[in-house]
Amino acid sequence: MSAEDALYQSDLPSLTLLARGKVRDIYDIDGEHMLIVTTDRLSAFDVILPDPIPGKGRVLTSVSNFWFEKMRDIIPNHLSGIPLAQILPNDEERKQVEGRAIVVKKLKPLPVEAIVRGYLIGSGWKDYQQTGAVCGITLPQGLQQAQQLPEPIYTPSTKADVGLHDENVSFERTVELMGQEKAEQVRAASIRLYQEAAAYAKERGIIIADTKFEFGVDEQGVLYLIDEALTPDSSRFWPADQYQVGISPPSFDKQYVRDYLETLDWDKTAPGPHLPAEVAEYCAAKYKEAQNRLTQN
Repeated sequence: MSAEDALYQSDLPSLTLLARGKVRDIYDIDGEHMLIVTTDRLSAFDVILPDPIPGKGRVLTSVSNFWFEKMRDIIPNHLSGIPLAQILPNDEERKQVEGRAIVVKKLKPLPVEAIVRGYLIGSGWKDYQQTGAVCGITLPQGLQQAQQLPEPIYTPSTKADVGLHDENVSFERTVELMGQEKAEQVRAASIRLYQEAAAYAKERGIIIADTKFEFGVDEQGVLYLIDEALTPDSSRFWPADQYQVGISPPSFDKQYVRDYLETLDWDKTAPGPHLPAEVAEYCAAKYKEAQNRLTQN
């Protein structure tokens, strides 16, 4: 896909725009439904970069929908099943967002991001080197970078506004925010979702090092999986055949872009720098490869 086909920002005059996030544009439909459009925007270090990654939004939508379907026996999700054509009868509007827009149920989002880590990498590795723990969870001594943890750990964070950094919090803090029962339910669902997805992905040559889930509840308090699920944006995907303990493996996600940005003289505050075309194209190809490995028979 060329840069001309990329969608940096959607424009749907027939619907009311509710919000633009780092990647998603959200529109109001009615009292019970919203339209979520996944654009080709990319955020790195919590800054939205000025250049899109062509096709990324379609990949994220396809991968999320695949996991929503696969995991629906574990937990219900926010997909409504309403076709896009019913919400956007205008051909021009529909073509703009086709393949990257979903009609979802309106649910109350819970105030935490549910992060599950299966491997010691990223901020968790830095934390472990300094304290012997990750987000306050003590781990065995002598672990190496990228090593698989004895068992997955749940390290929630609070959601930050666009441009601000999420903050790691203890499980006890999530109990204060959501109540004991809901906090335990979110933790259990997150770990189970991760374990099932990691086992499946490994058969397809992908290691899911860590991932982030978001949850919402309906008026009856029923828990739903929302936002996106197990995508290259919300997870760290490694090619299994290039994995080795002691080094940071290459990945199928935006880590390639992060690594490029680390070589620049940039203070990681907005505005973000422009990406060279070859960096954007390589990143797009890695997203597509992850989609193909996970979703194709």
